[in-house]
Amino acid sequence: MISCEKAQLICDKAQYKEASFLDKIKLHIHLLICKTCAGHSKKNGRLTKLCNKAPLHSLSEGDKKTMKQKLHSDK
Repeated sequence: MISCEKAQLICDKAQYKEASFLDKIKLHIHLLICKTCAGHSKKNGRLTKLCNKAPLHSLSEGDKKTMKQKLHSDK
């Protein structure tokens, strides 16, 4: 069985579709046994769904570059 720390890591990877099939199986078995991690996994999933629904926008690459230049020129 995997540790809770390992389960958390796999849970985060699975959330972003980066976990392997074997890791997902290990996580599923752990979640059947550990209710604390199962609760964490459920909350993590809800948070991801909320973030995906939210109209979040990030800066364009040009805006990031401009901001970085301004920060360096102020020194």
